[in-house]
Amino acid sequence: MKKSIGAKTILFPTPVLIVCTYDAKGTPNAMNVAWGGIACSEPPCVAVSIRDQRKTYENILAHKAFTVNIPSERYIKEADYFGIVSGKTEDKFKATGLTPVKSDLVNAPYIKEFPLAIECTLKEIYKLGTHTQFIGEINDIKVEESALNAKGFPDAGKMKAFMFDPGTSAYYATGKFLGQAFTVGKKR
Repeated sequence: MKKSIGAKTILFPTPVLIVCTYDAKGTPNAMNVAWGGIACSEPPCVAVSIRDQRKTYENILAHKAFTVNIPSERYIKEADYFGIVSGKTEDKFKATGLTPVKSDLVNAPYIKEFPLAIECTLKEIYKLGTHTQFIGEINDIKVEESALNAKGFPDAGKMKAFMFDPGTSAYYATGKFLGQAFTVGKKR
């Protein structure tokens, strides 16, 4: 039997997304964003939801661009730090020692050490309540070669991405192969 727990912000898996932007002075900033994911196939788009008090919010509005970076388990401390400290008071890249790389396609940096970076131009904005959803059109995805599979796509097992559990505010590992999509369901 299922028990009702009320309307909450719980969805599994919740990816750990690090959104990077530049501020008005050109200083790179990074923010851990829990609410986000793919929003459209054609054109390819990603959505991230951010509170208007955040520096990343004003940076996206100013530059109409952002990147979404997927950290590996190796960088769990840095990824968590990006969600704890405000870019209004801290230089997060200086504090973590991670490397911002200027995108050649959008006016936003990505993180050199993370295995995957999605470069986006701002397409749509939706004020939802406490958060505003930014829809970014994906211009390119950059992936570490060591994290690619034989077909040239990101491999979840090689990337060692991790997820956020909003019910317990904990991080969990991902990457265990369970079966091939669009195939395993045919075997009954």
